[in-house]
Amino acid sequence: MYNSTITFTLDTICPWTYLAKRRFVEALRQVRESDASSKVTFTVKYLPYQLYPSASQAGESKYEWYKRTRYGDSEERMKMYTTLMTAYGVSAGINYKFGGSVANSLPAHRIIQYFQETRGPETADALINSLYRQYFEEEQHPSADTTLVQACTDAGISEEEAKKVVADSSEYLPETKQLIQEQASNGVDSVPYIVLEGRRRDVTLQGAKEVEQYVKALLQIVKESG
Repeated sequence: MYNSTITFTLDTICPWTYLAKRRFVEALRQVRESDASSKVTFTVKYLPYQLYPSASQAGESKYEWYKRTRYGDSEERMKMYTTLMTAYGVSAGINYKFGGSVANSLPAHRIIQYFQETRGPETADALINSLYRQYFEEEQHPSADTTLVQACTDAGISEEEAKKVVADSSEYLPETKQLIQEQASNGVDSVPYIVLEGRRRDVTLQGAKEVEQYVKALLQIVKESG
């Protein structure tokens, strides 16, 4: 059986990546429940990227930041965006909200990478799910200690261990920064950025795709695995 490693590069403050992750997970579920599961196993590895590396830890208004940096300070264009994302979210089971703060995501990436290294991909996946839900659906600060500890406990990590790792801001920080630099060196300049490792060739998917497109890419890896 061929084992394909999928590298999924993300930022925890990117709404399109949250949408893409929901769709990709659904595609994986479909493929894993098909006959393809007897030919290929897929393992997801998450890699960090920062959309707003100069952001402060304190943060600023999420709504105003998106309006200013993405939509030319136009209230009309911003409303079009929120309407669109709300509709896309509903289709994927996401209840997007647009309040709260946007802030530096490096602390969140550090926690993800530390526990991915020490606990494995399933723990990292659960951490990311919680971070996305808290930020986009509950309007929580993306990298406050309380948010990070909650994500850890949601992922099955004891509160004691979570608080210890979150409090030690140097733990796994150099490694996380190195991974961010490596992604930039690899030409990643936006997220989501997904690479499916194939026996013959890799498949790269940039931007949020439909579930069917992800299924097609996964089945291509399966087809070429023999």
